[in-house]
Amino acid sequence: MIRTFEHIQNGKNIYFASDFHLGTPDYDSSLKREKKIVKWLSEITPQAAAIFLVGDIFDFWFEYKHTIPKGYARLQGKLAELADSGIPITIFTGNHDMWMFDYFSKEFGISVKHQSESYLLGNALFFIGHGDGLGAGDHAYKFYKKIFSNRFCQWLFGWLHPNIGMSIAKYWSKKSRLSSEARNIDQEAEWLIKYCRKKEDQDHHDYYIFGHRHLAVEVNLNDNSRYINLGEWIQECTYAVFNGDHVELKKYEE
Repeated sequence: MIRTFEHIQNGKNIYFASDFHLGTPDYDSSLKREKKIVKWLSEITPQAAAIFLVGDIFDFWFEYKHTIPKGYARLQGKLAELADSGIPITIFTGNHDMWMFDYFSKEFGISVKHQSESYLLGNALFFIGHGDGLGAGDHAYKFYKKIFSNRFCQWLFGWLHPNIGMSIAKYWSKKSRLSSEARNIDQEAEWLIKYCRKKEDQDHHDYYIFGHRHLAVEVNLNDNSRYINLGEWIQECTYAVFNGDHVELKKYEE
């Protein structure tokens, strides 16, 4: 199903960012990064027609029945403010925060997506998602993702005391984050690009927007289609902007 966004007003933009990984590597570093992200969100607010946060916003997130992870109050408060002001916000879960359930939708009115989806934004067709588990290969991760996505397994994990559950999850998240970081992009070998080329042969999109790989990059799939990876905010602080005509990768400088 293709989701449609209304006409983008002149002077308004749609923003995309991913891989904040709040919570890592330590409290002080994460807090500093969180404040930077909130400042960026405040600065783009006047021009924002919509905001897409494309996965791994948190280095780990699990919503217990009556508890959410400690911290991140500044980001949550800013997202609530933006949503209350009428700016549509969509969060795609990543491999680190796939255990988002209904907290953000109920508390803030934010749309939470667990799978990649097509969007018609203005006159351009986008395919948006975090990117984990797509394409060929990586069978071990795909096996683990099936387990982590299983409702019964989630129910079992929910019975662990948060102190135990969070300790286990943080260890796993560190290993997963390191394995997903790309040092460079080989256009012929990169599995997400290969996935997009194959999908483009079957179903045209103007833009493919992903995170997960921690390297901001643009690749022309053909004359009418582009792959864009959003990078990350641990070091580079990169994001993308769609002004109704084209998408541009940018780096946030305070």
